[in-house]
Amino acid sequence: MQFYSRRKKLIGNAQTEQLYGHCLQFYGQPPIENISLSEFETFAVDRLKLLKTVENLGVSYVKTSEQYTKKLDAEFSNLNFPYKIEARRKDHISHFILRLAYCQTEDLRRWFIQQEIDLFRYRFKDLGSKNIREFLQYNNLHYHTVSLFMLFAPLYALDLVRTRKVYLKGGYVYIPHQDIVTIVLNDFRTRLSKALALTARSLPAVQSDERLQPLLNHLSHAYVGQDYSIQKSIGKISLEQIDPLSAKSYPLCMRQLHRGLRDSHHLRHGGRMQYGLFLKGIGLTLDQALQFWRSEFVKGKVDADKFDKAYAYSIRHMFGKEGKRTDYTPYSCMKVILSNPPSQGDQHGCPFRHSDPELLKQKLQSYKVSPSGISQILELVKGMHYQLACQKYFELMHSIEDSGFSLNHPNQYFMESQKLLGGPGAGVKVEVKREDNPATKPPNPSPHQTPGPGNRPQEVAAEITEDLDSFFQDA
Repeated sequence: MQFYSRRKKLIGNAQTEQLYGHCLQFYGQPPIENISLSEFETFAVDRLKLLKTVENLGVSYVKTSEQYTKKLDAEFSNLNFPYKIEARRKDHISHFILRLAYCQTEDLRRWFIQQEIDLFRYRFKDLGSKNIREFLQYNNLHYHTVSLFMLFAPLYALDLVRTRKVYLKGGYVYIPHQDIVTIVLNDFRTRLSKALALTARSLPAVQSDERLQPLLNHLSHAYVGQDYSIQKSIGKISLEQIDPLSAKSYPLCMRQLHRGLRDSHHLRHGGRMQYGLFLKGIGLTLDQALQFWRSEFVKGKVDADKFDKAYAYSIRHMFGKEGKRTDYTPYSCMKVILSNPPSQGDQHGCPFRHSDPELLKQKLQSYKVSPSGISQILELVKGMHYQLACQKYFELMHSIEDSGFSLNHPNQYFMESQKLLGGPGAGVKVEVKREDNPATKPPNPSPHQTPGPGNRPQEVAAEITEDLDSFFQDA
């Protein structure tokens, strides 16, 4: 797949038929057409939203239930991501883009495989019997049909054979039509796992392209929700309200940082960035932030003069008043979970991701979470559903059955809490980031542009990275 900033060249009908011969794909052949960087970005974000939706609903509902299917139907209709004839190209290309982004670590590969399998299962069950037969033939899954059964070689159905869910006779396994999805999913998992391993080996060659490296690095922890840096009620939260708000409306990560700051009168750089941007997002002004951090640090080993020299600059930098004048955004859940893991003595990070389960249990007990609630949270943590564990924590802390939203951001937690409690943050509004508005997108550098003064590769890469930070809002 080649990338150009000019309009894409359409591929021929024969190639289209070869790549998109069926509405459901194993994604065996990579894209062979030219694609613009703008379309690359759009396709990647849209599919990421799709997989995030699959993840959230997959834990909230039983994946084989009718309720789960109806919820997916409703969500997919809002995402503008059809996968049938008219949109096979987008489905195909976007899958391969996220392969590049999610092949980099074992955790990322595991997450990507699971969401793609759940998406595939949903789509496969939406096929009619005729389309299922066409799909099997198209992908060389050899079988015979006998009455209500399909006959496969045992190699295709080892899991079903192991659990004695099939009938073995004459060198074939007899599988009821309704169980055929198990064989197809196993095959898809195997193919995708091998493909991701091969992609990881080839990644250095792709990352050498200065146009793609920043984008791929951001995609794996991109935040595609609301922008919590632009608020219309800055200054409506006073410093005196921070302590009570931390107990009522802070997510566990921020509650941990606040408690650590109050206890030790200091936070390391990672903690100051994570908590400082969160405070900025809930409405603290620059003057309030400087007063808040100074008053706490001087209680420890830092006097006022040292604070002004060593720490005040970084706080002004957060607010875009120093350096490049970048107006930094609060960290999303994905950024907290996937980047800059805490080391010994650090307070930042996600407690559900980075804390020992026993220490997490003790912390939850200290916050009066019920034993049954703690068990539910630890079960979600065990399954690596960290954001859903935080959402369950929200429901338990606010004594509600269903929060009614998918949690993706610490500031979202605060805002939703204040809505329920009717507190000072209840009226704080946020602007929704609109990825589909071309006017909001960063300009794409031309791949044929000749480097010159002010256009050296390092400067171009830095500009792309800064633009992508704004585009994905993953800070």
